[in-house]
Amino acid sequence: MLIAIDFESDTPIYTQLHDHIVLGIAKGLLALGETLPSVRQMASDIGINLHTVNKAYSLLREEGYIVMDRRRGAMVATQMANQEGFENRLRLALIPLAAEAICHGFDEQAFAKICAEALHQIGGEDLA
Repeated sequence: MLIAIDFESDTPIYTQLHDHIVLGIAKGLLALGETLPSVRQMASDIGINLHTVNKAYSLLREEGYIVMDRRRGAMVATQMANQEGFENRLRLALIPLAAEAICHGFDEQAFAKICAEALHQIGGEDLA
């Protein structure tokens, strides 16, 4: 999986790396149980600081997307954990977006349509 970091973006590099890995899992580019490059190797491959990779990997581990093993390193989790925690984060993330949508004249149906399109764009129609 190719990870392209935008060094000019306002989005922190660790967040971009996190998002690329989550997107890779969602699209099936990273298989459940697949080993990820070591922190050092990932940093070298994409030209970023190893502490930045470590921060992204730590966040991914906390959210249940990856598991860490001393011998095998980082691997994509075989089962997504903490479903309730994710649902709460999702709700909190959607609230400001829903507020912006209302300010721009979107109704519930239009907002839901855009959410559905985003799921379909990454292959989410197969996840239901």
